[in-house]
Amino acid sequence: MEFLSQETMSIKEKLGILSDAAKYDVACTSSGVDRTGNGRDMGSALASGICHSFSADGRCISLLKILMTNECIYDCKYCINRRSNDVPRAAFTPEEICDLTIGFYRRNYIEGLFLSSGILGTPDLTMELLHRSLYLLRHQHHFRGYIHVKAIPGADPELIYRTGLLADRMSINLELPTAEGLRTLAPNKHRKKILTPMRQIQTGITANQNEIALYRHAPRFVPAGQSTQMIIGATPESDYQILRVAESLYQKFDLKRVFYSAFVHVNEDKDLPALAGGPPLLREHRLYQADWLLRYYGFEAGELLNEKKPNFNILLDPKCDWALGHLEQFPVEIQTADYQKILRVPGIGVRSALKIVQARKSARLRFEDLKRIGVVLKRAHFFITCNGKQMYPVKLEEDYITRNLLYEKEKLPFDKQQVTYRQLSLFDDYQAGAGTEGGDVLWKNIS
Repeated sequence: MEFLSQETMSIKEKLGILSDAAKYDVACTSSGVDRTGNGRDMGSALASGICHSFSADGRCISLLKILMTNECIYDCKYCINRRSNDVPRAAFTPEEICDLTIGFYRRNYIEGLFLSSGILGTPDLTMELLHRSLYLLRHQHHFRGYIHVKAIPGADPELIYRTGLLADRMSINLELPTAEGLRTLAPNKHRKKILTPMRQIQTGITANQNEIALYRHAPRFVPAGQSTQMIIGATPESDYQILRVAESLYQKFDLKRVFYSAFVHVNEDKDLPALAGGPPLLREHRLYQADWLLRYYGFEAGELLNEKKPNFNILLDPKCDWALGHLEQFPVEIQTADYQKILRVPGIGVRSALKIVQARKSARLRFEDLKRIGVVLKRAHFFITCNGKQMYPVKLEEDYITRNLLYEKEKLPFDKQQVTYRQLSLFDDYQAGAGTEGGDVLWKNIS
């Protein structure tokens, strides 16, 4: 391993190493908590979320997203920071993390902090350092902005609880969908040690909600909930297996989000798959779409996939794919169908379905009205009628609809040919066309 002297390494050098080391962790959304400024302390957090920026591969970089350290006692085969890798190592002190966060926040470069870490020495030591970082931010610097921190599996439950009183969101990465996959690629980690603190956080959130109901000023424990992340494509699980795991996590642990991270081949190992086409980003995208259907559209994993059909059709979004397999439920009459049936029509989202139900109370809706409401008629018109009439004369046949949907060419969130797997650097200004000069100015002011 290449160890750089902590005494001689500048904070800029550390940030270059530790922000880059954090780029593969995608479990960092920033919504779900409302904490307004009080006129004395610094910052605020709104339930509507933090303004996000995204890297070229779609990863969120709106928060100051760093590792406390990339040193780690574990040797996970898929991880760039594995113990056996020869990479530069660095570690922030809690004081340095505070200086960075406050410095970037004051200059409006960030609106919150996402803090994770490799395992430095022991889980308890790592969790203690994470807790101290948050404690200094909240109590010494009076920072009221959004903070998302990782809970370390195997750490003292008391340390996790104390940290949860300072954070907005906590997360523990499941890493891989199945225990078998974890044993193969992360032999130092155990499924039970991951699920135990996940259960503790869930229980703590529930107990805290009861406390707040009784005592309005009781301290809040992880008010934005918890999340997790699964790596997709490193092990041979099907989409059906992955979706069943996600569904179980939502039901048993009340998770706010399950994140899916396409496997990026950064290490050479016989147990890792060789992905000729690069990271399975389109598969990741379909899983996110299916996850949305689970959380907001009332679908169950068994409706979308099954053992006979274990994987999504990557050419069609999961909702269209489901509708084509259940044409007996269509067409849906917009004027009379209930909310749940309307919600299952491709091209109709949650807001559009609510608007339809409200609008039809006062008037008979036409296709022009549906377009104004926000319905994507390019997809929806195959599956609906208005006042008993179709928008165009179409056949309710799977092949016919499939051909037309494929011709529509769904707009994907990335160009597969132009994807880079590099997280947007804090030292670059892509929009302004600036290079390192902007970063130099920043560091002259912060350092």
